[in-house]
Amino acid sequence: MKTFDIISAAKKTILQQADSIKGLATYINEDFSAVIQLILNCKGRLVISGIGKSAIVAQKIVATLNSTGTPSLFMHAADAIHGDIGMVQQNDVVMIISKSGDSPEIKVLVPLLKNFGNIIIAMAGQTKSFLALQADMVLNTTVEEEACPNNLAPTTSTTAQIVMGDALAICLMECKGFGADDFAKFHPGGTLGKKLYLRVSDLIVHNEKPKVSLTNGLKDVIIEITKNRLGAAAVVDNNNKVLGIITDGDLRRMLEKNTSSAMHTSLNDVTANDIMTPDPKKINCEDLAVDALDVMRKNNINQLVVTDNNQYAGIIHLHDLVREGII
Repeated sequence: MKTFDIISAAKKTILQQADSIKGLATYINEDFSAVIQLILNCKGRLVISGIGKSAIVAQKIVATLNSTGTPSLFMHAADAIHGDIGMVQQNDVVMIISKSGDSPEIKVLVPLLKNFGNIIIAMAGQTKSFLALQADMVLNTTVEEEACPNNLAPTTSTTAQIVMGDALAICLMECKGFGADDFAKFHPGGTLGKKLYLRVSDLIVHNEKPKVSLTNGLKDVIIEITKNRLGAAAVVDNNNKVLGIITDGDLRRMLEKNTSSAMHTSLNDVTANDIMTPDPKKINCEDLAVDALDVMRKNNINQLVVTDNNQYAGIIHLHDLVREGII
């Protein structure tokens, strides 16, 4: 194939699958709503099964549901009829995913589940199939054809199954009021988890708290900034309230301005009040670390003053966020 043919084939595949996904919207009706209500009211778990590529889709849907607050289990249809059906408990709801709905393993599995008394949901690509006709509820994932040029390899059909599974998960999340805090409980590891639960107070707890008063001289300011290695010091009053901030950049700009000025000011007379940037950008210690990053980016700064009940609590530096993988 030439480059043009390859590009054309790829675009055709994508557009064909996109059209099939749009077609799923016509299948969302009262039956879909009834499935959502059934899962919400289920006293057990949602067990999802399938064979072949549908089994792989089932695993993905199970992973999505578990991470969004709906307890689920994967059961391979072939393994189920060789003992794994023992994982299905009396109060569980079972969803079986299949394009044809007529696979031999499914024809064996469905009667067993019906004998156990479990409610069966079919996610089927053939509404007249054995699975669809035997199930208590049906989610229609019919597609006109596969993206495969031979109309054989599961492509469009498995995409439709994944999207229908996502629709289930999102609806269940919204019905449960599953929010960012809930999501963080199930995703404590990695960057995603840290963005959802790591707070500013968690990052500054080991940092020094460089600070000076309005009347501190230049030497005191330089010593305070240097020894604490945060590139800045807060200027506070007697009640520990923040009045301003002095950064390395402020010091350099002051020295440059003083050197180039015709009227030189003695450095011995310079105080923190002369150098500081008043009313600096601040963030509360209980705010999320990712919010601190957002403030830094919007204002093109590397440090941020942290407060706790309007009292100076420390400084968070861009390096703190880098170290924790927030960036």
